[in-house]
Formats: sequence, structure tokens, C-alpha cells
Amino acid sequence: MQKPSDLAAGIETTSEFKRFSQKNDVFSRAFWDSSVRTDETDAFFASYRMEATPRRGDGFTQRDFALRNASWLISDIMTDRFAGQGRREGFQAPISNDTPVADDKHLFDSPKAASADVKKVSRFFGADLCGVTALDPRWLYDTRVDVRDMSQADLGLPEGLSHVIVLGHEMDKDLVRTYPSALGGAATGREYSHEAAIVMQLAAYIRNLGYQAVASMNDTGLVIPMAVQAGLGEYARNQLVITQKFGPRLRFSKIFTDMPLDIDQPKRPGVAKFCDICTKCADACPVKALPFGSPKVGGGTSSIQGVKKWTSDAEKCFSFWAKLSSDCAICMRVCPFNRDLSSWPHRLWLRLALSPARRLALWLDRYRAGRLKPSSWWARR
Repeated sequence: MQKPSDLAAGIETTSEFKRFSQKNDVFSRAFWDSSVRTDETDAFFASYRMEATPRRGDGFTQRDFALRNASWLISDIMTDRFAGQGRREGFQAPISNDTPVADDKHLFDSPKAASADVKKVSRFFGADLCGVTALDPRWLYDTRVDVRDMSQADLGLPEGLSHVIVLGHEMDKDLVRTYPSALGGAATGREYSHEAAIVMQLAAYIRNLGYQAVASMNDTGLVIPMAVQAGLGEYARNQLVITQKFGPRLRFSKIFTDMPLDIDQPKRPGVAKFCDICTKCADACPVKALPFGSPKVGGGTSSIQGVKKWTSDAEKCFSFWAKLSSDCAICMRVCPFNRDLSSWPHRLWLRLALSPARRLALWLDRYRAGRLKPSSWWARR
């Protein structure tokens, strides 16, 4: 299963590789697997539907949950459209086309010109990053989930798709600093709502040019290896893609298309080498769900098999989310790459971190700003 381009992306597969079935995603398992589903996980999902239980702790008040849930609204509206037909789109099924494919194709001078066009339009709609890679079937789910009975169903992708456009959406850096909190969850929800609009609009633009374009968020395939192959960043110990513009502070969406595009090349500037000496995310994880040591092959039911990489304990991770009644991104907050990389001191730090002076960069990270109290975020004007 190993491909010649895998080395450049830092991807290592073995003979045990097999495509992942979305039914085994820990969020899907929380609906059918008694080893994952509990009263707490049921309450976790219900809390996003006006059934949250506010508490006195800073970051978990009624106002914190209200902002978090409101931030998810647009994503929720889109996702619920066809749930009655078994399609929870954007999460457990690709997003349905709201516009047809035009009969006539707009012909670009070259694939390079077509990619430049797509990237320009992605910025217009609000994407913060955009990369293109060839469609790699390894990262497509083997099957998707029909949410009516949690049975397995075909992905439903059309024939002839050849490329994936991967979009990055920056999360609010101050809200990320408040994790773990319901308030911090607003950073996640806002970007899901943003990306739902952006990915659907860009896909509609491509269909209007006469090409197939299937909009996708967390559904249909594993976006992290796609983002790495599209040159947007490098995989890290905390299971996130580290980008040179926003660090780990992004959500990703994608579009599957048959549009002839020029692909971007993966880049390995040195994030993995930094992660080799840094364990801040694993140290900070309250339930010790993140790995120490070197990348390994294997993992639990909710892990893809036959890929050598850092792999989290998804069951431990989600159990902590359920206890919080909100998502946790402590691993993102404490990551040394989570900084304002638009400022020159942090860009200088980045150069050190990606160089043989990485141990100095790790030592200097002690001076980076720490957690922001949710009440302090509210107090800011």
C-alpha cells in the first residue's frame, strides 16, 4: 500500500493497512457500542440541543453554553436537512449538491491556472488555507453510517472524481486559550458553521463551471492525511496538522472533484522532529489519551489500522469530553506551535523550532501565554 509520494508526506503504511469504516469512529460508536455509550455521552450530545446543564465553574455558565450552541447553528441546520433519510451531512454523509453540474465546461489554460482560480475563490468565500491533492482512495471511508439505525451504507460518491481540494479554517486564538471550557467550544462550532457555508459555496462555483464537486466536512474520508498530502501542514503528536501560518488552530473541510487541477506537494519542514522531543500535549492530557514515545502501528477500534503514526486513545479522549459536556482541545492550546505566527517574534520562534535549534525553541516556549480564564474573555471589550 506504500506509495512513492508517501515519504514526502511522512506517511508510512504496512501490509496490515485497511480502509477505515466510519461506523467505528468514536462519535458513531457512542450511538451503538455499549462500551462507549453511557448516560454521560447521551447528555453530551443533548447539551448541543438546548439541553445543557450549566454549572458554577468558570467557562460552563449558561452564557458559555449559549455562545457555544449558537456558534454551531448554521452547521446544525445544514446537517439536519436530510437526517430523516439517514444522512447526517457533513459528519456522516457527504453534503448533497444544492445546484446541478453545468452542461458546458469552462476550460482553463492549464491545471495550474485552474488551481489558482479555485484558491482565489476559496479566499473570497473566507477559507484561510487551500491546497490540492490527488484523490487517494486509502483515506476514503470503507463505508459511511446511516444514522437511522447506525447501519453501514455506501459513500455515494459519483464516478470519475480525481482530486481533493482541502480548505483550512482558523479557529479564534483567544477562545482556544480558554480550553477546556464550554466557551472554548464556541471556537470549534463557529468554524464548523463557517466551513459549512464556505465549502458549499466553493463546490457550487465548481459545479457552475461544469465539473463535479462534492462538498465534505468530517464525512466521507480522513481529512488529516489529505491535508498533509495537499501541502497544508505536517502531522503532529497531538493528532493535529501543524501549519506554518496558524499552527494547529484549524478545522479542515474538503471538496471531491473531477476538475483538472495542479496538485500541491507535501512539506515536512520539521514538525515531527520537534514532536520527537516535545510531549507537552501528552503531559497535559487529563486522561492520558495521547501517546508518548515514537510513532507506532496499531491502535484501538476507532483508529485506522496499518499506518505507523502517533495514535490517541479515542475512547479515553471522548470519555473526558462527555464528562465536560463539551469538546476538549487542551492538546491544541498547550501545543508550542499554537501562537500568533503573524508576528515576527513568533515567526522567529518558528524558524528555531523547525531547525536543529529545536531544543532551544522548546525551552523558550515557557514564555508563551498560558490559559485564558473564560471570565477574562467575557470581560474584554
